Amino acid sequence: MLRFVVSIKLRVATASDLFRRLNSYSRQHAVYQGLKAFGQIIKSLFILRYIDDVEMRQASEKVLNKVENSNKLTKAIDIGNARIEMETLEEVKMAEACGRLVKNAVICWNYTYVTNLLINEPSRERRRAILEAVRDGSIVAWRHVNLLGEYDFSDEKLKDSIGFDVDKIVEYAETA
Repeated sequence: MLRFVVSIKLRVATASDLFRRLNSYSRQHAVYQGLKAFGQIIKSLFILRYIDDVEMRQASEKVLNKVENSNKLTKAIDIGNARIEMETLEEVKMAEACGRLVKNAVICWNYTYVTNLLINEPSRERRRAILEAVRDGSIVAWRHVNLLGEYDFSDEKLKDSIGFDVDKIVEYAETA
């Protein structure tokens, strides 16, 4: 066991190489058993701390809610959770990439919108409240997005619809 750890620490071998080699052995191997027992100790300590620490539970729940919200957006983008038959792996990869693109566009729009709110908000207290709302909540929201509508990407419509001003962003960043 000690040689295993020292090999990783001295960078004689990578951890992934050592674990790959260890996995090729029997599950009865002493180092495997030792690492498994060590992992159970760490897991047990985490569970005990989780049970005892209210703040830790709340923080974990907050992160899980953000992940769940992100998963819900992914599902909403999937055209009402419809299953589209795809023939090839390439088509599946393309559909997944398109879904990620839409999801990232929604999130990017939300950040752009919130940034614009912050830049144009004269009240320092209100800006702080907006920042706290983003920090404590989630920027992953999509109720304001028509996921099943028609889209106009003409030059006229693509012009900055919210009055986004790069000079104001730079000015705000310098004063923040």
